Amino acid sequence: MTNHNEVVAKIMAKKGAKAELARLEAEEMPMLDMILEARKSAGLTQAEVAKRMGSSVPAVSRLENALLTGGKPSPSLDTLHRYAKALGKNLIVSFN
Repeated sequence: MTNHNEVVAKIMAKKGAKAELARLEAEEMPMLDMILEARKSAGLTQAEVAKRMGSSVPAVSRLENALLTGGKPSPSLDTLHRYAKALGKNLIVSFN
């Protein structure tokens, strides 16, 4: 049986894996952290967010996991807007 560390080592040995990990850590993880922190600070579960969005728990889970997996598939701006609204927040997009 293969353990977790062996699986990670095998994945990281693939060409481009280290660059993709660096990109995820720089671009995707901060957004995931913001989304999860916003949900946590609102005191809401995925089920509660789904109900407020008029969506399903698996859809909310996919949204949160999409960011964890490098945005594949990337959530649409409409989905992010509905997620933010469900949390009582505003979605603000900026270019710096």
